[in-house]
Amino acid sequence: MIERYLLPEIARIWSQENKLRKWIQVELTVAQVQAERGIIPPEEIERLSRKMEDLDLGWLARRQKEIEREVDHDVIAFLMALEEKFPEAKWLHYGMTSSDLVDTANALLMKEAIELNIDAYQEYADALKEKALKYRYTPIMGRTHGVYAEPTTLGLKFLGFYMEALRNIGRLKTAHHHIRFGKISGAVGNYAFMDPSIEEEVMRRLGLKPEPVSTQVIPRDRYAFYVNALVMAGEGIERLALEIRLLMRTEVGEVEEPFYRKQRGSSAMPHKRNPIRSERIMGLVRYMRGLMIPAHENIALWHERDISHSSVERIVLPDLTATLYYITRLATRIVRDLVVNEERIKENMERFGKFYLTQPVLLKLVSKGLSRSEAYEWVKECAHADPDKFLENLKNHPEISRHLSPEEIEEAVNHDYFRHVDYIFDRALGGRN
Repeated sequence: MIERYLLPEIARIWSQENKLRKWIQVELTVAQVQAERGIIPPEEIERLSRKMEDLDLGWLARRQKEIEREVDHDVIAFLMALEEKFPEAKWLHYGMTSSDLVDTANALLMKEAIELNIDAYQEYADALKEKALKYRYTPIMGRTHGVYAEPTTLGLKFLGFYMEALRNIGRLKTAHHHIRFGKISGAVGNYAFMDPSIEEEVMRRLGLKPEPVSTQVIPRDRYAFYVNALVMAGEGIERLALEIRLLMRTEVGEVEEPFYRKQRGSSAMPHKRNPIRSERIMGLVRYMRGLMIPAHENIALWHERDISHSSVERIVLPDLTATLYYITRLATRIVRDLVVNEERIKENMERFGKFYLTQPVLLKLVSKGLSRSEAYEWVKECAHADPDKFLENLKNHPEISRHLSPEEIEEAVNHDYFRHVDYIFDRALGGRN
């Protein structure tokens, strides 16, 4: 992840120092359980644990890198560096294989990263809910295919985004559950040199669960599920960003991204106020979506495992969690500071007359016993002939005027489109509004 979009809280999780911290945590936990069972010398593990409390992780990262240039294996380089520093480290990794360490540590890192994202996403959802309640009754033109449909409320728009955010939080929490699995089952997952009860105790101490059936690796469908949940959470924000961009166009102008005092919109045109943050979000979600492909291709590995998944996961997992965290924080800021132009919303609803009030007239005619097809054609004629004069066209239409009085036409076009807004809010929020 490039520094421009990398926030410090998520950067810390994926730093090399934190990765090594998790590796040490896994190795020491295994060694401590083995020592308690008399498999390796308890006194040496106690001494090693004390010494490693003051270990300089920066030194370890540098030394690991130096050794890796020679041995071309990061786990071996890690163990060699520790043994150089601490003779007792020879007891680490006893009966383990590299993926026991890497996949279990990955679970700890992925768990930490998604927990940060869940907290951030909840803040985003809360901001949407606040806007939904604020604009619950604010009329706005609903659009389908990009053109006028029927009136709705701005609050209902925000409520829809809020409910989607809650669904995404649910998916993130499910992914959190599915990724909390580690393994200490050996080279092909059959516990040839490790008692399964050791794995169970290690996972209990790490706050994880043992993978019920592993090969040399944790099954990668867990990773793909995790990636999918993160991408869908990003796509929920993408949908909001697109709505803001569409409503911010000059000819629409109903909402606006916050434009701060010293902000500038164009190097050439000082008048510009562009939806740059929403566009940035959409660009980053395109990148996120692309990361789903390697995550899914990693599911099918040769036999008990090959290493084709490893390289791409080093990029996908940090980048994806960091990107979602960045856009979630950015979207929360946009929602909280969003400028809503209620006058422009009202103007737009009245700009072309009431030509969009067709459905209540259609239904009124059908209720009089007319065929839907015939009534539809008459109302369409009135709306298309001269949109500004829709009401006048209805009253003067030779066929419609035979079946509806002017008062009935007026009653129809004054239909209350918002009569069930409270019901929708109550259903969505469960009375918590």
